[in-house]
Amino acid sequence: MSTTAVQEVRTAADALVAAFAEGRLDDYFGAFAPDATFIFHTTPQRLGSTAEYGALWQQWVEQDGFRILGCTSSAQLIQHFGDTAVFSHDVETRIATHTGQETVHERETIVFTRADDGRWVAVHEHLSARTSA
Repeated sequence: MSTTAVQEVRTAADALVAAFAEGRLDDYFGAFAPDATFIFHTTPQRLGSTAEYGALWQQWVEQDGFRILGCTSSAQLIQHFGDTAVFSHDVETRIATHTGQETVHERETIVFTRADDGRWVAVHEHLSARTSA
């Protein structure tokens, strides 16, 4: 396993999580390939592109007043396989909607691939619920 590649993936993952936590949506969605796929336990269908996810996010904002107040990542693991890497972690996200604020406990896997320009880009995200314990 290349220590350099793992550090590069960690940097890419940290930037993605920070952009999400800080509500920097251009940076957050920019961390994903246009044809990335997304599977969320809160959404009945697989999302087939970053644009589709962005449209759904906008719908959440317009209908529910959805916004991210903060996000903490823990129990991080990076598995490196050539030009692919799997980043998994536990996330605790504070959100707000018209109904109030809550903290959501989830487990997330993000698959990264090395792009032609050498940077690591996210190509798949899978989010599942987890207990708070």
